[in-house]
Amino acid sequence: MTNGHSITVEEGTEHVRVVRDGQVLAESTRPLVLRETGCPVRYYLPPEDVRTDLLTPSDTHTHCPFKGDASYWSLPEAADLVWAYPEPKNEVARIKDHFCFYDTEVV
Repeated sequence: MTNGHSITVEEGTEHVRVVRDGQVLAESTRPLVLRETGCPVRYYLPPEDVRTDLLTPSDTHTHCPFKGDASYWSLPEAADLVWAYPEPKNEVARIKDHFCFYDTEVV
């Protein structure tokens, strides 16, 4: 929380789902809800609620000064569709190994 930037992580009760080309990639009723200044609300889903068998690790890695280094996974027709923080910063430690998708719908 520096220079007016803040991040909060809380347990959500939303029922969220990720569907791509008619296939459910993830569905969870226990997302972690991450709110970050200047960014859309993101849902980080427990690995048990994600079809990781459909995802292929990507060579892409990004760095966020507030969350840490992210790793990405892809589908054959969708590169870098999902990401996770294997070693997040202490302030957001709860999102460790949870998956976040660009397109998550609340159902």
